[in-house]
Amino acid sequence: MSDITIQWILVIASSLVLFFISPWAKTVNDFFRGSKLDKEPGFVLLTSSLVISWIFAKSITNAANLGLSYGIVGGVSYAAYYLSFLVAGVVIYYMRVRGHFSSIHQFLDQRFGRSAIVVFSILISFRLLNEVWSNTMVIGSYFGEQGSSGYFSAIIVFTLLTIAYTLKGGLRSSLLTDMIQMVLFVILLFVILAIILPKDNMSVNNILSSGEWTAAGGINLLFVALLQVFSYPFHDPVMTDRAFIASPKMTLYSFFVATIIGSISIVLFSVIGIYGSTVGVEGQAAVGVSQLLGTSMMIMINFIMITSAASTLDSAFNSFSKMMVIDVKVFKEVTISKGRLLMVGGCLLGTIPVFFNPTILSATTISGTMVIGLTPVFLLWFLDAPKLSFHLSVFGGIIIGIAHLLKFEFPFFQFSGPYSKLLSANIVGVILCITLYLIPVMYTRWKKKSSI
Repeated sequence: MSDITIQWILVIASSLVLFFISPWAKTVNDFFRGSKLDKEPGFVLLTSSLVISWIFAKSITNAANLGLSYGIVGGVSYAAYYLSFLVAGVVIYYMRVRGHFSSIHQFLDQRFGRSAIVVFSILISFRLLNEVWSNTMVIGSYFGEQGSSGYFSAIIVFTLLTIAYTLKGGLRSSLLTDMIQMVLFVILLFVILAIILPKDNMSVNNILSSGEWTAAGGINLLFVALLQVFSYPFHDPVMTDRAFIASPKMTLYSFFVATIIGSISIVLFSVIGIYGSTVGVEGQAAVGVSQLLGTSMMIMINFIMITSAASTLDSAFNSFSKMMVIDVKVFKEVTISKGRLLMVGGCLLGTIPVFFNPTILSATTISGTMVIGLTPVFLLWFLDAPKLSFHLSVFGGIIIGIAHLLKFEFPFFQFSGPYSKLLSANIVGVILCITLYLIPVMYTRWKKKSSI
């Protein structure tokens, strides 16, 4: 039996199993909020869903590739993005407890009006659609070269199988399958490490000393991540939707534990790339290592990719549907059938970019830069800011992101090494967006004082 045949069996069999174990959503709360007979999800279910829905196939691929290029520095730098759980958990906890907000969209509507909801929804739609194509591209890469018939066939079949079980149960289905996928993920990760770590040059000391903590060694990405974690999580409804479906205190604990599990998992996945660098692997680290170590390793790595990609896709479909039906209210009536219809629409829109061969890592770094204007909106949520503050900050971040895409050289903050221009853009972006947000706040306060 050929390797490709085995991979097809994995994709089809795992998807069919998830379809049959997924429950039918019977109520609107089941479908959009993941409840079971109106009972909120528990700690284990919520934490598992948070972690596995953020450990995408794209994330695993990026972690392994960064480990290949920059050693442990690359892994730690990428793992820093998982501090997003901690930031979002704390901020949303206080938004719920002190601000009494029941969703991100409710907060934006009350503070900044309908126009803010429209702008924000466009931004997070871009994020959700990014997650669809960037993760299915990873699956396709295991079935053929980018652009080949095998590559596109795998993407199409995998996407259709995933949306099939997602349409069945909505968020309830997503939460349940996430927990199963999380268990499989942990088991397979430790089996893979048990195979790799005994290899030559793979002692703990060698792993920890791999790479250089310098600009040339890729540390700029670490600083980029530390800047983006204050805005990045808030444009990801897969994360923020889960921050409102259980009690505030339990949710905070779940987000804290997810920070630890997620960041450690990403560092451990970078070990695959570190091993790849010791044996001369080039290109995609996970693909190269799996091919080098034989069929058994290939099956395990492929299964992890399938598991994580399916989890991310079903979460993205659910969040897109919930946003459009519940938050944006594109229909007057909220029904499960309308939610399913918009899931299909999100699936189609998210798959189209695959045929234009975008870069996988850009789904994280570029979208993260464009939404840096959300930093003051959520970190300073307690301020009584005028509507103008939101729009100035958000559009300021978008302009910075576009400028970076156009390779604009930002003055004052010039760095060397990989990701230097990205770091410059994010430093300028944070300073600019916070300033733009606070100017209307200060002007409004000055105007009130002068009128007394």
